[in-house]
Amino acid sequence: MRPNEPVRSTFALNHNTAMAMVQAAEAKAREIGVRLNIAVADAGGNLLAFLRMDGAPLLSGEIARNKAYTAAAFGKATGDWYGFIKDEPALLHGIVHTDRLVIFGGGLPIYYGEHLLGGIGCSGGSSEEDTICARAGLAVLENHSSS
Repeated sequence: MRPNEPVRSTFALNHNTAMAMVQAAEAKAREIGVRLNIAVADAGGNLLAFLRMDGAPLLSGEIARNKAYTAAAFGKATGDWYGFIKDEPALLHGIVHTDRLVIFGGGLPIYYGEHLLGGIGCSGGSSEEDTICARAGLAVLENHSSS
């Protein structure tokens, strides 16, 4: 693409892939014995797919959506945030008041090569369990892009 082009082409995550990612995260959650809310958002942070497993905490539904949003909005894992801001007092105490920002594990950006497609967020287990399940969701796209 030339720098002065008035438009650019982009990649977008489709609904079928988003649903497959949710299903893969759910399968991993069942395997490890946790009940989660699982959300996939597009690059604009818009919800593409969502699942609340039976017995998953009600409040964690919004947290899962916000983890997916945060990962999509910044292109970085939610679990990376605290390490990034912990030594910056103004940032630590200021940015956490940003609507929908989550700074603990369970939200991962979705990349296709170098293209940021969105984010996946899992909530209801520990940060580690949520992240494990989110990674299982990402594997759907990773397995597809390597085939």
